[in-house]
Amino acid sequence: MGKFDLFNKFNSAVVIIGENKETVFTNNVFKRIFKDYENIKKFSHKLDCNIYPLESNDMTVLSPILQALNSCVDLSAHVIYRSYNNNVLTSMYFDMNSTKRGKYTVIILTDVTAKISSENLNQQNYEYKKQLDLLKEENKSMSKIQLQAQSQAMKLLLLNNISNIIRSSINTSVILKSALKELSGMFGAFRAYYAENEDLKFKIKESLSKKDVKNLISFDKSVNDFIRNGKVSCITCRKEYNEAEPFKENVQRIVMPIYHLNKLIGVIVLSTKQKIKLDDTLEVLEGVSSQLGNAIIQAELYKKNEQMVEDLTKALKELKETQLQLINSEKMASLGQLVAGVAHEINTPLASIKSNNEITKKLIKQIEDKDLFELLSETNNIDTLAIDKINRLVVSLRKFVRLDEADLQEADINKEIDLTLDLIRHETKNRINIIKKYGKIPPVKCYPNMLNQVFMNILVNATHAIEDEGTITIDTGFKKKNLIVKIKDTGCGIKEPDKIFDIGYTTKGVGVGTGWGLAISQKIIEKHKGKIEVKTKINKGSEFIITIPGE
Repeated sequence: MGKFDLFNKFNSAVVIIGENKETVFTNNVFKRIFKDYENIKKFSHKLDCNIYPLESNDMTVLSPILQALNSCVDLSAHVIYRSYNNNVLTSMYFDMNSTKRGKYTVIILTDVTAKISSENLNQQNYEYKKQLDLLKEENKSMSKIQLQAQSQAMKLLLLNNISNIIRSSINTSVILKSALKELSGMFGAFRAYYAENEDLKFKIKESLSKKDVKNLISFDKSVNDFIRNGKVSCITCRKEYNEAEPFKENVQRIVMPIYHLNKLIGVIVLSTKQKIKLDDTLEVLEGVSSQLGNAIIQAELYKKNEQMVEDLTKALKELKETQLQLINSEKMASLGQLVAGVAHEINTPLASIKSNNEITKKLIKQIEDKDLFELLSETNNIDTLAIDKINRLVVSLRKFVRLDEADLQEADINKEIDLTLDLIRHETKNRINIIKKYGKIPPVKCYPNMLNQVFMNILVNATHAIEDEGTITIDTGFKKKNLIVKIKDTGCGIKEPDKIFDIGYTTKGVGVGTGWGLAISQKIIEKHKGKIEVKTKINKGSEFIITIPGE
């Protein structure tokens, strides 16, 4: 436990400043209230005294924080903290107490915003009451005017509150529930809901009560006539709507139609036990109705626009993925046809060379000159090795682009990696040391030609990442029914690993890399229901980890 942790039990915000004006400690309350706190200097600019000295040229007097730090004695002050939240200036009031403890200055800020707001409100109410009493004393006949003024103030307050709600939200549910709360408070309603119009049948969409009505509701003809004419109805009744169970006593029900451009959107229904004089509130209800109609339509349009953007983004992503798959399929098909043709073209002259080499081998045996015999035998053996190497290379190429493997089949992954290594031997020869740490792996169901393409992309990238000499380590294993292949290099690393699988992103120069290789590799691994990850450090190298379910 730290020496300042005791302050975390305080209900007030606490900040402790060292002798060099550095922040030593802030308790949990301080961190919660002042989330954007950086240092005491910036903090002091947002904090000032509630009451300034009338005459002073010392600017530090205006900063309670600087006073606390510079003073040798304990200080107390009423301060104001001002900050911007979403470009809106907000003010909070605190009782500040500072005390010196050795080389530390302990500053305690007690939030009295609610208290001051309450006092201000009480003071305002007191002033209003005092003015009202004065008016009553001066002239009793002004009481009616006073009541009307109060009523008008309530109407304006309601309209203002609902206007603020509409401006601050584009969520239909938030707008409606907030409006229902304001109206319920004004009329003392015990039941309030908004119902959407379906040809003068209504479906309740938002309600302040837990009562859930799933079926359509309707009203009698007289109420429907009010609704059609866009007028508010207020009647004494026993039912909320035709299909509802009757109340135990009569209630007053207000039905307020919501229109937009002469189109009925829905209705707001309020049920109250208070006696309502509609004439006093008709104007405000009509104003609320008009604002809600516009707000609901705008919110719905915004929601549709958001959905459209989401759908278009999804469609664009799917289009890119489809394009990627088509390009890859077309490339592999073209490569397969090309390799098949090249292999055929190579095999024909290779067969002739092989046949001639066999004949030469037989003729050499008949040579009696020992030196000539040894020279031609050595040459013949070199040609035989070269012919075998060319033949293995052709076989490896044909295996790599197997176009007849459209279905899943079992494959030895270690052998598939060896096949890929044979094809890139020209990239690694005399430059890169290949370390194989092959584990014992059972045959894995996969698309071998596709996995070969993944191994090829990663291994070629690894050779390009190693500028001079280096090492590539290949580690394979089978754990928890998953095939795991790790390919690690000692290259230059990747600067932006989070973008490495993005289509079009390449770490190679212009005209060298296309940015498609690893994007295609990721899709191939996803096709196998697996995942591919990368770990990298600049100038240390990179490691690709491929995990594929073995069953």
